[in-house]
Amino acid sequence: MAQTLLVYRYTTRDDFVRDAPTVLSYAALAAYTFWLYAFGPAVTLLREELRFSYTLVGFYSVLWSLGAALAGAGFAWVAGRLARAVLLWGSALATVAGAGLFTLGSGVPVTLIAAALMGLAGTTMLAVLQAILSDRHGSQRDRALTEANIGAGASAVVAPLVLGALAAGVLGWRAAFALPAIVLAVLYLRFRRRPLPTSAAQPATTGAGGLPAACWLFIVLTAFSVAIEFCIVYFGPQMLLGTGLSAAAAGTALGANYLGILIGRLLGARITRRPGRGVALLYVSLAISGAGFVLFWLSGRPVPAILGLFVCGAGIANLYPLAIALTLDAANGREDRANARSQLVIGLVSAASPYLIGTLADRHGLTAGFALEPVLIGAGAVLLWAGLRARSRVAETM
Repeated sequence: MAQTLLVYRYTTRDDFVRDAPTVLSYAALAAYTFWLYAFGPAVTLLREELRFSYTLVGFYSVLWSLGAALAGAGFAWVAGRLARAVLLWGSALATVAGAGLFTLGSGVPVTLIAAALMGLAGTTMLAVLQAILSDRHGSQRDRALTEANIGAGASAVVAPLVLGALAAGVLGWRAAFALPAIVLAVLYLRFRRRPLPTSAAQPATTGAGGLPAACWLFIVLTAFSVAIEFCIVYFGPQMLLGTGLSAAAAGTALGANYLGILIGRLLGARITRRPGRGVALLYVSLAISGAGFVLFWLSGRPVPAILGLFVCGAGIANLYPLAIALTLDAANGREDRANARSQLVIGLVSAASPYLIGTLADRHGLTAGFALEPVLIGAGAVLLWAGLRARSRVAETM
């Protein structure tokens, strides 16, 4: 028993062990990410079938994000009362149910409800996976989260390709949503009896919500990082339609963005093997995201637009894992609370930003609506700078 506890305690040495909880977290995150990145192109295909507006496209993302915000609001409370395993497998089952409702249901109301359920359950699963990795790897959580997102990046590449291929075939695009459910079922059979790490004791802290100011700034940075990515996921295919691509081709071409994300995360995992490089990588990532987006946004032709998506993806790749690692590191022992608050703010920002783009697109055109994206990227750089200054001031007083 003592040996088992030692395996899962906070990692303080330089070694990095990919044990059963780590492998499970990596694989489950990849399954969830398949749904996440298939959802945007799937909504594009659903719009072609049901002929609804850009604003309603944004509303699908709003309901997913509001479900995510609800998950964030309740995660700290639930995580304090349920074992990690119960929370993980329960949220996985609920996400499978949401995916089934989205693909088997007919009409807008049912699929909107499914989007909200997938946002709620899927974000809970994401939060508990992040908690498991943070509990297990402690000060090396940035490396664990970056590595975990390599599998997520691979799923991001595969998801639109599978979706596009099935959309053009006999089975149809809805069959793609069954694949993550199969993976999660296999993971449950393989790992259901394996112990998972428990959260470390969290001492009382002061400040808003019990979290330091630097943590809150990094929370907002994390939310903006997700919003930068989600705006591309939901409206990137719509923008590509304006370059002359069909709906199926546009959804498939979004894979260039995901390929950039995968390559960026592979490079990020190598860079973060040595400590102290995460902050510089975040600044560089924001700059690359901005440059790639401008090329995608203003080109108006398929080839440069797809190239811009690729470059933008390479920049976006490490924004979320490094920002959430900064958030948890600045939590002063309250990682579950910081994790929960980050998902809450992510849900709210992710709900507002694509919906705002959709509303602006219906009124002024999609090119004008996408002007929100460089605003988010610039604000992310400011938040990173402010969060680092706040953290440095705290360190100087200790």
